[in-house]
Amino acid sequence: MHISFRTYRLLLLLGFWFCTVSALAERYYTRSLVSNIKTVKADLQGSPLSDPIITLGGGEQLLLSFDEMSYNTKTFNYSIVHCNADWTPSELSEVEYINGAYSGTIDDYEQSVSTTVLYTNYQLLLPNDDVDFKISGNYAVVVYEDNDREHPVATICFSVVDPLVAIEADVRSNTDVELSRRFQQVDFTLDTDGVELSDPFSELKVFVLQNGRYDNAATNLKPTYTSLGKHSYVNNPQLIFEGGNEYRSIDFSSVYTYGSGIQQISFDKQDEVYHVELLPDVPRNEDGYSFMFDADGKYVINRQHSDYSRSEADYMWVHFSVPKEDIRFDGLLYVLGSMQGNMQYQIAPMDYNFETRCYEKSLFLKQGGYNYMYLFFQKGETKGTLQYIEGSYWQTLNTYQILVYYCPRGSRYDQLIGVKELKKSF
Repeated sequence: MHISFRTYRLLLLLGFWFCTVSALAERYYTRSLVSNIKTVKADLQGSPLSDPIITLGGGEQLLLSFDEMSYNTKTFNYSIVHCNADWTPSELSEVEYINGAYSGTIDDYEQSVSTTVLYTNYQLLLPNDDVDFKISGNYAVVVYEDNDREHPVATICFSVVDPLVAIEADVRSNTDVELSRRFQQVDFTLDTDGVELSDPFSELKVFVLQNGRYDNAATNLKPTYTSLGKHSYVNNPQLIFEGGNEYRSIDFSSVYTYGSGIQQISFDKQDEVYHVELLPDVPRNEDGYSFMFDADGKYVINRQHSDYSRSEADYMWVHFSVPKEDIRFDGLLYVLGSMQGNMQYQIAPMDYNFETRCYEKSLFLKQGGYNYMYLFFQKGETKGTLQYIEGSYWQTLNTYQILVYYCPRGSRYDQLIGVKELKKSF
């Protein structure tokens, strides 16, 4: 088929336009983008199990960190991007959301000490003497090597809240789906007296997350009913969540006195790395609910008897397995937890070993304590289910995060004006 140069040029321009739109619409997540960057993390300084959210002008700091898997000191630069409620880049220029320099060099680094796996840890505290935030909202720090902005190596996400609304919330087991069995209903009310709000249906963007997950997040919620300064989100079917189960936990902060769930930790002289063999994780979908203390999917880097786990914690291969005779061919099984990004981006599923009759997965993790579960994604679905392996129970003590964004008419960005975290009670 003959194509004229003019048509060919038009197709090229259209292709470029679609690529540009796709790039602009890219969502940011906390993750590594290259194989030699590991353990990308955003923590509230001094509180590693807290969500990476600070108050605008509140004096708190965020600790952003990652490991580069070598002893070669490298130059890593960063830039700060303001994001919309859905983590796509906003339309604002840097001078509109940053006081000081929106980009810089990460100068705080430490090489690993007495570890079998060599790495260099890099850290960045925000805000600092050179950088502060002018406005609330979602932010992403994009990390580059040698200022090569065309090839970022990691992105790290966090939020800044300007608390202008009060949020009253509750979690209950009685839902329109079932009564006190597998599901939980979240209800909440917003008090917006401190906001000039003309239309809550279009100017508010409300998100509800369960344990920081985005695959089953309730997004762009609308009020069930509204009155002057009060907006209720009650009996909303979008706010019915699978109860799931308490997270499984492992602790390999020591190679000598490891915690429950670990069969053995051994050193492989051939590849010169430790291997953590976990006990098979037996399915719990028919066992009924059983309470366990957990951190709702989070993890903490730690090496026992060390005051400097940042550079003294080692990397190990951790081997997960789930015995399952009735394999499902209509979907894929994943290890769920913040160590895997809580399903916010594409990660590799578990493999099924027909000889051992187990789902299996090996992850290269830094020493510490980790929470995880097993999440099944059926083909064609965007929301995973825990019922295949973990079961689902109304008693589960899940943590829910309510995020309220405000975008009045004519505004070019989403303000984060309210954050509420609540935990299901007994």
